[in-house]
Amino acid sequence: MLSSKLHILQRSGGRGLAALGRSAFSTEAKQFPASKQRFIPASGTYPQGFFAGGSHCGVKKNGQPDLAVLLSDRPTTASAVFTTNQFCAAPVQYDRSVLNQAREAREQRVRAVVVNSGCANAVTGKQGLVDAQAMGAAGSQLVQKFDAQRGAQSPPGEALVMSTGVIGQTLPIDKIRSGVEAIELDSTHEAWMRAAIAHMTTDTFPKLLSREVDIGGHAVRLAGITKGAGMIHPNMATLLGTVCTDAPIAQAQLDAALSFAVARSFNAISIDGDMSTNDTIAVVANGAAGSWTIGEGSPEFLAFQTALTDFMAELASLVVRDGEGATKFLTIEVTGANSFADAKQVASTIATSSLVKTAFYGQDANWGRILCAVGYAGVPLDTKRVNLAIHPGDGSAPLVLVRSGEPQLPVDEARASEILKQEDMRVRVELGLGSEEARMYTCDLSHDYVSINADYRS
Repeated sequence: MLSSKLHILQRSGGRGLAALGRSAFSTEAKQFPASKQRFIPASGTYPQGFFAGGSHCGVKKNGQPDLAVLLSDRPTTASAVFTTNQFCAAPVQYDRSVLNQAREAREQRVRAVVVNSGCANAVTGKQGLVDAQAMGAAGSQLVQKFDAQRGAQSPPGEALVMSTGVIGQTLPIDKIRSGVEAIELDSTHEAWMRAAIAHMTTDTFPKLLSREVDIGGHAVRLAGITKGAGMIHPNMATLLGTVCTDAPIAQAQLDAALSFAVARSFNAISIDGDMSTNDTIAVVANGAAGSWTIGEGSPEFLAFQTALTDFMAELASLVVRDGEGATKFLTIEVTGANSFADAKQVASTIATSSLVKTAFYGQDANWGRILCAVGYAGVPLDTKRVNLAIHPGDGSAPLVLVRSGEPQLPVDEARASEILKQEDMRVRVELGLGSEEARMYTCDLSHDYVSINADYRS
């Protein structure tokens, strides 16, 4: 069955396309840290018409997987959110151009997403953009071969590209081109796992999520891959990630749904406060779920927007759980604000406080650091209305620290110790001013974070 050219496999259980490729690596969860294996899915429910694959093409010197491809068997509606870092990487510039041109032409042009890990292709000048274009062209050629083998008569398709890894180094583009040409694609869970593993850099486990949701009585599937463990902070797309869905949705509606969802998911996580040059979150929708359409302002649109937001929030939380050196997963919940923006500003200020994060690492109930962050967040307060509590992940009773602006003394240090030993915690701040709320997801800050980033290039 192995060949140096793409060919069709016998159709069985939704299996798809295969080629000779260096993708014979293990996808078993047991190779990853025991503490992270519970976040790695053993199976999945994947959107119709999408194929995935991952391999080693030679970007990484250690032989680890470094190339992933996601491909749709038909044109897609695509939308993306990018870093606001002014030194945005060549792949970001290229993808913006592809999507803008598709919007201007009102055409569904995107058919694939090509991702490499190990080299960011950032701050690489003119050559970086040339390489990003070449990477996109390789993806387009793969789409053409895919269609030719199936006898499909589709318009030429384009590929989005994403790169992650060390900044300031040019891509080994010939290796990537060869890798894309030879990659193995399939629609199975194992194929999606190969793609997720190939996204990894300092990640300790692959981040893959899938589910089926009901949208107005129609079954719609979503599958997402993301990567990231450091250089994670909001006001951007925050790292790399792609969500594929078979939902039939138009461009304007997809743009609106992604904008809403990313503000409550990937733009609501922080690990270290650093903003990457490459951050991209893309959603591609191929409409394979049926001939119906998600209309503007319809109940189906609101249901899809909610489903996408919940899905992306869960996907983004996997990044925080893999924060470099992290030992705690913290949900910062701020309620009773006058606006969503105010609530998010307070939550973000708490989530990015190094003093708060180190206190949780040290299992120190230093609630004054949390209240201090609330106070300097820049949001008008009535301090006499503020409540503060820490809720343990096991669902047991919270530790109330401040009620109506008054500290609840003495602090039950024994109970605090029980809660702070747990991996998952929720910090809840009630402002008592309005009805809006927001959440941020973050982690603690440990000695290992320094060690990992001090040795990143070695």
